[in-house]
Amino acid sequence: MADTFSLRCYCFLDRMQAQYAAFVGTITQGDLPIEGMAALYVEMSPGNEVFRIVDIAVKATEAKPGAQIVEREFGMFEVHSLNQAAVIEAGEVVLQRLGMKVEERIKPSIASIQVITHVDPYQTQLLNRFRRGSMLVPGETLLVLECAPAAYINYACNEAEKKANIKIVHVSSVGRFGRMWLSGSEAEIITARNAAVQALESLEGIAGS
Repeated sequence: MADTFSLRCYCFLDRMQAQYAAFVGTITQGDLPIEGMAALYVEMSPGNEVFRIVDIAVKATEAKPGAQIVEREFGMFEVHSLNQAAVIEAGEVVLQRLGMKVEERIKPSIASIQVITHVDPYQTQLLNRFRRGSMLVPGETLLVLECAPAAYINYACNEAEKKANIKIVHVSSVGRFGRMWLSGSEAEIITARNAAVQALESLEGIAGS
């Protein structure tokens, strides 16, 4: 299995923040998360492996599945629980069945990062048409961050919310790149940016291709 399997993302969220959990609730097709839950995101290839792995995780623990997605090359799933130990156990079971270690995941990399101050009213209107989170207001500062593999953006967003008073405008964690839009004052956005970058850089793994 290890010869053909790629553990693209493996990241543990110790405590979902209020906005992040609320945002996930607007897009998930599975069990709804709430603030305070722990969560595990796993992204893999081949994508179809996700069906077997989710089944293993939920049978072995009390963690509930919130997402199970296969898109082109990759598969991604998320499980969560108020019982942090159950989510950790789910991750251990998954790794054991795959014969892999956390260190064999791909280390996240930042593809692009932008801080846009005093966002123009026309730009806010365009962005608000595609958002699923809070409204972007003219004059706010906007953080746009893109990373790979995509599912790591969830960890970056949750950690940013821990450290800064921001609004989550949109998060996309499926595909080749993950993206998030956060808004707020310039000072808070700088804090959020630094927290997100630090969070991603702290995760160990192998170099991606």
